[in-house]
Amino acid sequence: MNKKVSTLIPAFDIDMGGIPLKQALPTNNVQQVDPFLLLHHGTLKYRKNGKAIHQGVGAHPHRGFTPVTFIIDGEIHHRDSRGNNQIAKKGEVQWMHAGSGIVHSERPSQDLMDRNGSNEMIQLWVNSPANKKMQEPSYQYVPKQDIPFIDSENKNIRTKIIVGDYGSLKGKIVPESELLVLWSEAKGPGAQSFTISKGFNTMIYTIKGNLKVNGYGLVEKENLVVFEKEGEIIEVSTDGKAEFLVLSGKPLDEKVVQHGPFVMNSETEILEAMRDYQMGKMGILIEE
Repeated sequence: MNKKVSTLIPAFDIDMGGIPLKQALPTNNVQQVDPFLLLHHGTLKYRKNGKAIHQGVGAHPHRGFTPVTFIIDGEIHHRDSRGNNQIAKKGEVQWMHAGSGIVHSERPSQDLMDRNGSNEMIQLWVNSPANKKMQEPSYQYVPKQDIPFIDSENKNIRTKIIVGDYGSLKGKIVPESELLVLWSEAKGPGAQSFTISKGFNTMIYTIKGNLKVNGYGLVEKENLVVFEKEGEIIEVSTDGKAEFLVLSGKPLDEKVVQHGPFVMNSETEILEAMRDYQMGKMGILIEE
């Protein structure tokens, strides 16, 4: 049975500390699509001749969820208070489970700065189950050539399996809850159907180009399609070049209390997070 579309959310413009972004989640009407809390899409341009280490998003803390960065174009240099220091390039993903607390920065690579390039990226926040929120933080990265993929029948749509099991393939990233995250790119007209686990909440975000969702119609770029829970099949087609994410996960069904970069289950836990960060318990990031 095909899944039906319940809501279409056009990404809207926001300003995040001077950085212009598109936000598809949360909205006034849709606070979350459990376990997904936030989806930002932005192109970050940088000052010419500036040092990479002074640009992008500087050191900031997180606790209780997983911020995921999809690099649509460019190169993003991740550094964190656990000593991870790594550059991800176009088509790659940075998956950081903040757990009990971590401080990280997301800056352009110096190489990208030297080429006067820009970064296009999507940041997705995935909530963590209560019993994993205070786990030790972890960082996962898979080089582009190691990401498993499937091709559509006519080979025009390639879908990378980032997280979760899909057919006989398994994403290399290990999540904190049951998820299926797919990243598709169409180089021309094609069709692809996706099978989703029963009871999972599911969304598609259109990054570039147009997408036709069977039973619904045309979805233009920078829109978030939220599906109803019933059904297991989503059929999509493209009429040309397009890029989109399929985001699906088993709902956690837990209370969400968020304050800035901390996502917990109670107000008390938020106060503890703020205190722990101020006391330096999430570590210190020295960038060099």
